[in-house]
Amino acid sequence: MTEFPVFMRKRCNAVKASKQAGGLEGYVFEGADGSQMVIWQSTRGGTSEMHTHDYDEYAIVIQGTFTGTVGGKKIEMKAGDECYIPAGVPHDGEYSANYRAIDAFGGKRLQRANEP
Repeated sequence: MTEFPVFMRKRCNAVKASKQAGGLEGYVFEGADGSQMVIWQSTRGGTSEMHTHDYDEYAIVIQGTFTGTVGGKKIEMKAGDECYIPAGVPHDGEYSANYRAIDAFGGKRLQRANEP
């Protein structure tokens, strides 16, 4: 499989484009507590600049690779690898072409493209 199934990539859940996203395409799903899960895919790869969140983050790579830093420590992730990033910890990275991942955020991280 090279991309998530169509039912997971509905336009109504598409993430608003951001400068940090590069070639990343995302679809967001929200929990009753305000947490979010996002599926990401990229055919060309890109980068995520150094940033922090006021809530925890969990990521798992489904396809491709992610290389970056979390709290000043280098990480290298491939398919099946997981990463937990506590609230307030600076992190960045670079994802490969043909990348797919799932991130869970303990708070509202992203807006849908159709939100003001």
